[in-house]
Amino acid sequence: MTLWLILPVKPFREGKSRLAGWLTPDEREQINRWLLQRTLRIVSQVPEVDEVLVVSRDSHVLTVARAWGARTLYEGSKTDLNGTLNRTALLLASLRIARMLVLPVDLPRLTVEDVATLAQMLKRPLHNPVGRMVIAPDHARQGTNALGLTPPRGHTFAFGPGSFWRHVMRAREQGREVHIVERPTLAQDLDWPEDLYLLREAFPHLVQRVYEHLAEAQPKTEEAPASGG
Repeated sequence: MTLWLILPVKPFREGKSRLAGWLTPDEREQINRWLLQRTLRIVSQVPEVDEVLVVSRDSHVLTVARAWGARTLYEGSKTDLNGTLNRTALLLASLRIARMLVLPVDLPRLTVEDVATLAQMLKRPLHNPVGRMVIAPDHARQGTNALGLTPPRGHTFAFGPGSFWRHVMRAREQGREVHIVERPTLAQDLDWPEDLYLLREAFPHLVQRVYEHLAEAQPKTEEAPASGG
């Protein structure tokens, strides 16, 4: 029974919009391209993953994906992430694909072991007739950093703030098994300028510059006047 890993990817110059005030469009493009290529390199080393599907409306993203041997699906119009994933799940179900694993590409510390752990849990023999969810939260247990389903059909995706608990509750309401996977390298995602330390090995000068600007932006505290003796 096959497992398809799904990588939804925004256009290179649109991803990581929360960093727009700190990075130039060219820098964001460079980081987003690096994140995609790193993720593709990681998942290509996981034998439990049978196919990788990159979904995007950016032809440049799809070109990079095909260079790594991934399948691609072009999203012709601008749509939200959940709508994209709901349609992708229906497509996989129509092709009789038994398992899907959704993985964002903004996980700079992701490891082969992280992906293998998710895939192995998703591929275990299934005794629950409704199905199974395998989910990994972010470090705050609020966001969703990976989500696997077997079968793909029947779950409505709910990515966004607080999505971890929404996904868990929806799966439990359906009667699915729910398995929560918590691994430090899987929990670290790139959302805010303060998270750029995750890129310090790949982009040391860029990260140093942003952190210097962050330090300058902090309000300065005035020293308390010395008390008289």
